[in-house]
Amino acid sequence: MSISNKKKSLVLKIALFATGFSGIVAEYVLSTLASYFIGNAILQFTLIVSIMLFSMGLGSRISKAFNSKIVFYFVISELLLSLLVSFSAIASYIVYGYSNNSWIIIYLLSIAIGLLIGLEIPFATRINNEYEELRLNISNILEKDYYGSLIGGLFFAFIGLPYLGLTYTPFVLGLVNLVVSFWLFYTLKDHISKKLQRVLWISYVGVFAIVLTGLVYAKPLVMFGEQAKYKDKIVFSEQTKYQKIVITKWSDWYSLYINGNQQLSTFDEYLYHEPMVHSALGLTESKKNVLILGGGDGCIARELLQYDDAITKITLVDLDNRMITIGKTHPIFSSINNDALNNTKVTTISDDAFTFLEQTQEKYDVILVDLPDPNSVDLNKLYTKEFYTLCYNHLNKEGTFITQSGSPYYATKAFYCIDKTLKKSGFYTLPIHNQVLTLGEWSWIIGKKSPVDKEDLKDIDLRDLTLKWLTNESLYSISSFGKPLVDTTGIKINTIFEPTLYIYYKQGNWDLY
Repeated sequence: MSISNKKKSLVLKIALFATGFSGIVAEYVLSTLASYFIGNAILQFTLIVSIMLFSMGLGSRISKAFNSKIVFYFVISELLLSLLVSFSAIASYIVYGYSNNSWIIIYLLSIAIGLLIGLEIPFATRINNEYEELRLNISNILEKDYYGSLIGGLFFAFIGLPYLGLTYTPFVLGLVNLVVSFWLFYTLKDHISKKLQRVLWISYVGVFAIVLTGLVYAKPLVMFGEQAKYKDKIVFSEQTKYQKIVITKWSDWYSLYINGNQQLSTFDEYLYHEPMVHSALGLTESKKNVLILGGGDGCIARELLQYDDAITKITLVDLDNRMITIGKTHPIFSSINNDALNNTKVTTISDDAFTFLEQTQEKYDVILVDLPDPNSVDLNKLYTKEFYTLCYNHLNKEGTFITQSGSPYYATKAFYCIDKTLKKSGFYTLPIHNQVLTLGEWSWIIGKKSPVDKEDLKDIDLRDLTLKWLTNESLYSISSFGKPLVDTTGIKINTIFEPTLYIYYKQGNWDLY
């Protein structure tokens, strides 16, 4: 039974819709992987999208070299696209596990996928020229491709990344594209010679088998590549809407990683949390209402709950609700934080710290900021004058602010930039630092609305607290610094419109870390 030209045109447009759908999500998958593996999400999204768009133009140019068998080559390009999209994440993870040059495979995949999409649109236009006049042909082909891109973007944002993760989303896309392309092949097979039809039948059987096998073994393959990057055994790995959370185990101790960067180790996390919490609390007379920005692991809340009578309310704001849930329910973290996040005094909120401060009307006696390092423009926002001004405005007159400020030795300019930015926001500052064995030398900066001096640390009473390391002597000593290791004259403050901090951070001596 012959197939009408109208139906052939419709199937062709559906194929372009699927191409737009899978192509845009492939861009987002690769951009997200690049931001995880390489860092700097805004830069990586910009580069991946630009490279893919350029490659699409290059593919369109290359399409001029094909004068015959257009349907056959269109179907071949769809098969190749399905394969590349399906295995994009697995290939990237495996290379990431064994090489520091994972960017190469990500950018190569961007180029290859862009080339195939660039080939397909002119091919589809030329095929559809038999079924529609030029005026309708061009607009209909491009329209379906762009509509597919919109649906693909919505799918990635609301279904793919949060529910399927980067492991399975590419395979869903690959299978969608593969099924639609097979429908197209079956519909237009009369335009292909019998010999080439047999080639395509065999190719479809092979590609379906490969993609389905990849789907079945996707998780262990990703874990294989991921495990190679971590020196300790991975015991937990989850891709959330915002980040990749990994927990590793060595002997009796566990380490938490976010996007490949270590956040804490149960071996020595108290060397980080005790100085941060008890220096700020000790400098605060009234500490009834406390705000934590970040800290979804619950360790800061654990330390705060030692001030049982003094503190009446603790609010913890973390962007990633899954991190909060892990802090509340995962046995490793509920054990290390003494079930702090389930305490009735603790209220947890899933929100962006900047947005929360813009919207809340509350004032706090203590604000503790425990956010990831400012290694990208998006995180940079949470270390700006604008952000610190919001913190200042929500801090009571006699209250205390403290933020983690990275390593004063590995990222010296970044450390002094944070201090200078806090001062520009109205704070009097007091930096402190400590040697955290698994992280290296780390620092925090205390902020007050009135002058604060290291001598004030001598008056802090730690006697009623259960502490593993911190003493009055050590608390005073960690406020002493030597000379900066680099020239810090001319350090600029960090603002939203002039994001200098993440540049200072990137220029740090991280090769020595």
